[in-house]
Amino acid sequence: MLALPLFFVIAVVAPAEEFQSLFNGKDLSGWAGKEGLWSVRDGAIFGQTTENDPLDSNTFLVWQGGDVGDFILKLKVRFSGNNTGVQYRSELFGEPGGFAVKGYQADLHPKPEFYGMLYAEKWRGIVAKRFQKVIVGDDGKPEVIGEVGDKDQKLVDSEWNELTITAVGDRQIHQVNGITTMDLTDNHPEAKRKGIIALQLHKGPPMKVEFKDIQLKKLKGKEGKAAIKALAVGPENGLKTGLKTGPENRATPVSRIKAAKGFKVELLYSVPAEKQGSWVNLCTDNKGRLLVSDQFGGLYRITPPKPGKTLSVDDVLPVPADIRAVNGMVWVHDALYVGVNDYEKKISSGLYRLTDSDGDDQLDKVECLREMDARGDHGVHAVVPSPDGDSFFLITGNSTKPTEFVASSQVPRVWGEDHLLPSFPDGRGHNRGVLAPGGIIYKVDRDGKDFEVYANGFRNIFDAAFNHDGELFTYDADMEYDFNAPWYRPTRINHVTSGAEVGWRNGAGKRPPFYADSLPATLDIGPGSPTGVTFGYGAKFPAKYQNALYALDWSWGKLYAVHLKPEGSSYTATKEEFVTGAPLPITDAIIHPDDGAMYFTIGGRKVQSGLYRVTYVGDESTNPIVPELAENLARVTRHRLEAFHGKKDADAVKVAWPHLSDSDRFIRFAARTAIEHQPVEEWADKALSESDPKKQIEAILALTRVTGVCPQHRDDSTPPVDTDMRDKLLQALIKIDLTNLDQASQLTYQRTLQIILSRFGRPDEAIIKQLVSKIDPLFPSGSAEMNWLLCETLAWLESPTIAQKAIAMIQSVPTQEEQMQYARSIRLLRNGWTDQLKEEYFSWFLKAANYRGGASFAKFVEFIRDDAVASLSEAQKESLAGILAKKPEKKSALENLGEVFKGRPSKDWELDQLSQAAQSGMQGRDFVNGRTMFAAAGCYACHRFQNQGGMTGPDLTTAGRRYSTRDLLDQVIHPSKVINDQFSAVTVLTNDGIVHNGVIVNLGQKGDGGNIVLNTDLADPWERVSINRDDIDEMMVSKTSPMPVGLFSRMTQDEILDLTAYLISGGDAGHEYFQK
Repeated sequence: MLALPLFFVIAVVAPAEEFQSLFNGKDLSGWAGKEGLWSVRDGAIFGQTTENDPLDSNTFLVWQGGDVGDFILKLKVRFSGNNTGVQYRSELFGEPGGFAVKGYQADLHPKPEFYGMLYAEKWRGIVAKRFQKVIVGDDGKPEVIGEVGDKDQKLVDSEWNELTITAVGDRQIHQVNGITTMDLTDNHPEAKRKGIIALQLHKGPPMKVEFKDIQLKKLKGKEGKAAIKALAVGPENGLKTGLKTGPENRATPVSRIKAAKGFKVELLYSVPAEKQGSWVNLCTDNKGRLLVSDQFGGLYRITPPKPGKTLSVDDVLPVPADIRAVNGMVWVHDALYVGVNDYEKKISSGLYRLTDSDGDDQLDKVECLREMDARGDHGVHAVVPSPDGDSFFLITGNSTKPTEFVASSQVPRVWGEDHLLPSFPDGRGHNRGVLAPGGIIYKVDRDGKDFEVYANGFRNIFDAAFNHDGELFTYDADMEYDFNAPWYRPTRINHVTSGAEVGWRNGAGKRPPFYADSLPATLDIGPGSPTGVTFGYGAKFPAKYQNALYALDWSWGKLYAVHLKPEGSSYTATKEEFVTGAPLPITDAIIHPDDGAMYFTIGGRKVQSGLYRVTYVGDESTNPIVPELAENLARVTRHRLEAFHGKKDADAVKVAWPHLSDSDRFIRFAARTAIEHQPVEEWADKALSESDPKKQIEAILALTRVTGVCPQHRDDSTPPVDTDMRDKLLQALIKIDLTNLDQASQLTYQRTLQIILSRFGRPDEAIIKQLVSKIDPLFPSGSAEMNWLLCETLAWLESPTIAQKAIAMIQSVPTQEEQMQYARSIRLLRNGWTDQLKEEYFSWFLKAANYRGGASFAKFVEFIRDDAVASLSEAQKESLAGILAKKPEKKSALENLGEVFKGRPSKDWELDQLSQAAQSGMQGRDFVNGRTMFAAAGCYACHRFQNQGGMTGPDLTTAGRRYSTRDLLDQVIHPSKVINDQFSAVTVLTNDGIVHNGVIVNLGQKGDGGNIVLNTDLADPWERVSINRDDIDEMMVSKTSPMPVGLFSRMTQDEILDLTAYLISGGDAGHEYFQK
């Protein structure tokens, strides 16, 4: 009975295939070739041609063992006189007896650049030279995607060298003496997966070649994958694998990281995840040591290594303090202040202080200064000391419930959602039910007792930093699920001023930058996931980089240097990529006060973590800069106004009132906020009777916010709606002559009207008619921002003309954002419809089904349609049954946008031809047609332009300032000629030989920190693939632009020039190119 189980085991666990010898060392048994050319000498196969008997074509000695598929072939070879090679996965070719062979060849050549390359004999020629890693796509085109091998390796053809060929599936790797010489992934339509093995004698000059110790190991199933994976394990075989240097994951190597010119990046330490977690924060203590935090664990202390040195696990010392989940920290006042955001709720989130209780140089005492209710990523984060050292600024995300705060808070407690039309929650349920104020920056006293709400309306800020002017900056993001929706806002640098509101609201409720009741960003960055922020003060860097603000993007692996320039009371900014990598999930960065180097960490969400150092090794001076503290009158004015924030002061209204009409938006905001903090009875009548329309609109906005309550924020203690105040506010607006207002005041007027109607409710029909009569003639205007507000308000007022006007706009505007916004605005409208208009409205949803956006995009379109259907009467539903039941025809994003080109022939435009036409043809261009072409070519699918469009390509709004006309044309015709690093794609090759191309958009999912996520179709932001890091053989930056070629191919010359003029103008219809 015992024999049965034993037999079963033996049957299942069969021994792996072993190497077999293909040559007995004595004769040519098992081989066939032309007589007289091949023999055996000294235990080796010997092939020779002579001057008297030359070859007129290559010939081969063929192993008679038949076709071989996946295998490892090893042999030793030496030769002289001419090159030789080893054929595999090949076939006999030509006349019988000629022993010509067609197929793959490991080429052995006297020239170093060819020794060990892959040559496709009688077939495709050179496919991959020595030192090249090549992928051949299914279009048959080879692309060099990286380097392999050791360029210092010296090979002498007349000496014995060991050749190893590994072929598994579409993957073929050549090695000589254990060093990889070529790595090919072949997806050619004619790629061969099996064939014969043969040894070459080359035609031409006389030659000799010898082969011995020929061994073959056939591979099956998992053996093949293991063989390829084994070659990807370490550098000893010459493979530059990037992600792996051994059986465990390692931090991204510096070979995969790019820094600004003159800067050097060192990888100091790869964090063993099972022991020390995944690091998200760092700071220095009072002795210049680094303190780092594990997102789900404790703290560690490190003495920075000397230049050129690295750290070992023994150099990373645990901090004994009983603390965990630190997401922000700073050493000040002989203590470590930390923000705790504990996902796992093992301790309370909040603000803590850590000290050394017994003088042994170890932090051991933990004090909780304020517990806070936080959850998930958007919780309690950085602790930033104020410039004067008297307080802290605590950074919190929108999943942190507001904590108790004092009456002296800079933000007046008058916040609301302020949606005139019902908004939508997040399409995938994120933070549903979370209302204003959103993420808050608190100003906290040194003892952690008094909390002031300094600024609000953030989503998920992680860090902040003060500049030499004492101004605070942070880096925030909205929801990437909202890509290509009208309310999507890119990641951005915010100048955080006293009392600021920056506009985050749940779901579709984010406030666009033109809303007067919030402040705009200083700089839009693009898609990403903001983490650390720091200034370069104290760095041993050139002056430009000492002054820079550094902003870290976790998901796209970017460390931006943001260069700020004062403008009015605020700033403008430009950005450059200072450090980039793929993957580089960068979490925090600091400037070390002693060595002047930048240190940064990667990690978070349990992904592979590492510690890096950046130093300057270039030729520019790194002398410390002296801050230029020139007087800025606009900033002084704003600070004077901000002094009234959070306090009642008899002088506040008098001082602030003149600045309600200031041209500086930040000053206007500060003035209005100062007034909102004062007793309303002191200034309400002044607001209603103000004769200056610009001042009055701002004053009415303040009065609306103070005397009205957002319906979503009312509770049992809220007083009844003051209808008398509502009517006074509306009558005051109605009396204002809009023709005397500039664009900014026009927008403030329309937004103020919306907030009045939202907070105070519907007035009587007489006032409704007055309002419609006043603003209906304004729609449509020449401004997309104004049209946004007008269309919403007129729909809410049930204007009898808005249905027809809005449908006309939906059909004429080129961008899906504008179309979607108008469709959203009229979804609940009941007046002014005809059957034809309803038919056209619901037809738009069939088109919109093929629009592309973030993960919630389709859900938002569904929400709009559902509301629109629900607003129909039963009779209307019956009459529209056909269009309501119709299913959309599936099209790609570019097909959907490019309907205007349907049926047109294609033409390959030449750069010189278009450039010459542009030299004399850029005047008198058609602005409307240029905008239409921008949309029809699919540009909006990937590129941002005037706050609309996708985010997977560069923002083109300022392209006209960066490129000449010829350069712009060249960029479109030859998209891969120069690729913007921020938007360059990567090629990922897995151990299974699968190739993925795309842009890294995220790393690590919750509960699975080992994944890298690629966006594989930039026209569809949610077309993604998730790849486990353990399965990656190599990842490298692609030399092919994600931007498709041929975007001009179906345009006429005039259309191309109109589009070019539109780009050069930045979307300005008044540009000289459009003057007739």
